[in-house]
Amino acid sequence: MTPISVFIITKNEADRILEIINAVKKIADEVLVIDSGSSDNTCDIALRAGAKVMFNEWRGYGEQKIFGEKQCRNKWILNIDADEEVSEELCAEISEIFSKKIDENLAGFRVKIVNKFRFEKKPKKLAYYYNQFRLYNKDFAGFSDSTIHDSVMLKSSDNQLKISQLKNIIYHQSFRSFSHWIEKINSYSQMQANDALKKGKNTSFLKVFFTPLFAFFKAFFLRRYFIYGFNGVIYSSLFAFSRFVKAIKIRELFQAQSNRPNQLQKADSVY
Repeated sequence: MTPISVFIITKNEADRILEIINAVKKIADEVLVIDSGSSDNTCDIALRAGAKVMFNEWRGYGEQKIFGEKQCRNKWILNIDADEEVSEELCAEISEIFSKKIDENLAGFRVKIVNKFRFEKKPKKLAYYYNQFRLYNKDFAGFSDSTIHDSVMLKSSDNQLKISQLKNIIYHQSFRSFSHWIEKINSYSQMQANDALKKGKNTSFLKVFFTPLFAFFKAFFLRRYFIYGFNGVIYSSLFAFSRFVKAIKIRELFQAQSNRPNQLQKADSVY
């Protein structure tokens, strides 16, 4: 079987890291945990589970993922996050694929990451998913260095390189509680706002006003949160809130930047 490395980035994931590691042991001969400073016993649990644990200071999603893939000894890498669990069916599918000879032009595989909300053992049939390039040959592909996005990209435009699709799924449970979700909204929206400021992308008044409305519609209908009943209304509202918070933080940063020259001018006039 072709050897596979799995790496996971973590910070304070003691309550779920063991389950995540155990789920991939069937397909990986190397599991790495890249920790950015957990204050709980995430690292101890990971070590006892058989993973190799490394510390790397947090500088953004892309850079953390790039660091992780560089530590992997195998060419084939599966990246998962600490809130993602590889299903048994996906493990069996990957084992079957890698028990045979791999096409030399195969750069990797896309896999469906399916939402699994609190108190669910498995995702609902119509649960929203996104399809991502996660299992890849690092000779042909790797993560980009974006601070807020963590996408695997092909390293060349060679038309012979192929990306296949896996049939089975990864479960994605993004938040432990509503409090945890709100904490993530605050943290991630700040990173998005800082990134927008660097790129010079301000947010208009109209966008601040209409973004939450469109975001609720998108979550409830297009992401099919309606399948969760009243909880779906709550999930859609929090999704809309996250977009609203991002928008107002961007405006705040740009307003602070535009006011800074005036403040400096006033300070100079004092002297």
